[in-house]
Amino acid sequence: MTKPFSSTHVFRPHFAAVAAAVLLSAAPSMAQTSAAPAEPSLRLTNPTRAPLSTTPGRAPQQTRQADFIVAVVNSEPITNHEVQLRVARLGQQLSRQGNAPSRKVLENQVLERLIIERAQLQVARAQNIKPDEAAIDNAVALVARQNEISVEELRRRLTADGISYARFREDLRDELTLTRLRDRELDQKIRVTELEIDQYLKNPESVLPDAPEEINLAQILIAVPETATPAQVAALEAKAKAAAERAKAKGADFSALAAELSDASDKRNGGELGLRPADRLPPLFVDASRGQSPGAVVGPVRSGAGFHVLKVVERKRAGMPETQVTQARTRHILLRTGPALTEGAAIARLTEFRRRIAAGQADFAQLAKDNSQDGSAKEGGDLGWASPGVFVPEFEQAINALKPGEISEPLVTRFGVHLVQLLERRSVEISPREQREVARNIVREKKMDDAYRTWVQDLRGRAFVEYREAPQ
Repeated sequence: MTKPFSSTHVFRPHFAAVAAAVLLSAAPSMAQTSAAPAEPSLRLTNPTRAPLSTTPGRAPQQTRQADFIVAVVNSEPITNHEVQLRVARLGQQLSRQGNAPSRKVLENQVLERLIIERAQLQVARAQNIKPDEAAIDNAVALVARQNEISVEELRRRLTADGISYARFREDLRDELTLTRLRDRELDQKIRVTELEIDQYLKNPESVLPDAPEEINLAQILIAVPETATPAQVAALEAKAKAAAERAKAKGADFSALAAELSDASDKRNGGELGLRPADRLPPLFVDASRGQSPGAVVGPVRSGAGFHVLKVVERKRAGMPETQVTQARTRHILLRTGPALTEGAAIARLTEFRRRIAAGQADFAQLAKDNSQDGSAKEGGDLGWASPGVFVPEFEQAINALKPGEISEPLVTRFGVHLVQLLERRSVEISPREQREVARNIVREKKMDDAYRTWVQDLRGRAFVEYREAPQ
C-alpha cells in the first residue's frame, strides 16, 4: 500500500493562511501585500499559528454604496465591494504592523491578487475541484483549534471584528480549492536530483543566494484596550517595564514569564512567534531586535495592540541546513475517500472515533488496526519519530497545533481524511540521511516556489482581463 506521507512533498498555500488574512491579530500578521497571490506563509520546517486578536477591535465598516464592476476576468466580474472588503481587512492589519502602503496602492495590489485568484478558481471549476461542506466545516474547526478557541468563540470574534462568517467560509473554500488545484498542477512535476542535494549541502547559498534572515522572537504582550484612559495606559506601561526587568534578570525563564503575564494567544508556547523571515514580522519588532544576539531581551515597545517585551530566541539565514530538530512521534487513522466513501462521511466517521476515544469507549491503536487504510495500521497507526518536513504540510501543521496526548479534529489531505494523535516530542541531532531529506525538501520548496510563480504568470497572461472605470 502506498505510504500516505512523503518527504518529497512541500508546502502549498493552506487555509490557515486565509485565517491569518481575515482574522485581526495583535501578534505578527502573515498577510502579504504583493500583487501576486499569497506565497506560502508557513515554512516547511517551521509551521506557525494563525493568531486571533487578543484585544477588542473592529474592522473598518464599509459604507455600502451602489456597487460597480472594476474588472472582468474571462467574462467573470470583480466588484468594487469585493476589493474594498479585502482592502479594509488587510489595511488594518498592515497598519498594526506600521507598514501599510497608501490606500490606492493597496487597492491596486488587492485587485491584481483577486484577478489571479479568480483565474485560478475558473481553472479549478473546469477541473471539477470543489471541497464539500464537510471539508469547510473541518477547516473552520482546525482554524479554531489552532487559535485555542471553540468554533462558537471564533464566530463571535469574527462578528465582533465586523467579518461575515459566511464570507469567512467562502474564503476558506476558495483557499482549499486553490490548494488542491496547485497540488494537481504542480506537485508531480517537481523532481529533485541527488546532485542538487549534494550541491545544496556543499554550498547552500548557491541554491538560495538571496535567502533572507529568519528570526524567532518570543513576546510578552501587555494588551492596551482601545478605550484605555491615559492613566490606564501608564499603569499598563509600568507593568510592561516591570515584566522587562524580570525577563532581563539573570537566570530568568522567559517562557514562564510569558505564560504568567502575557495577554497574547502564543503565551502557552512560551510567547514564541516561530522562526520567520524578517519581512514577515512587524517592522517594529525587527527594528527593536536589530543587532541583538540570541538570548537578548528588549523593550517594552508600543504597538497598536499594547506593550511588547521581546526576546531574541534564534537568528539564521533561511534555508540553511539544520543540525538539530524537534521530532514528533505520532499515530493516525487514515480513511481514503472515493465513490464508496465521501469526504463528509469520512469526517463524520472519524469524528465519532474521536468522541469514543475521549469517552474511554475505544482505543486509538485498536481503531487504527481495524479501520486505517494505511500501511501503519498493523502498528496501531504509529508513524514513528519524524523530523520537520517529512509529512505533508497539512498533516504537519495539525501536529504542531497539538500537545502530547491530544487528538486532532479530522484532517483532510490529498491522501484522504485522518485522525491524528501526537504521542511525544524530542529534540535530537539529525543524521546525515535526515540532513539529506531536509535538504531535499528545501530544494524542492525552492523549485516549487519558482514553478508556482511561472505557472501563475502564465495563467495571468492567458486570462482576458478588462479593467473598468468607476461610474461618474
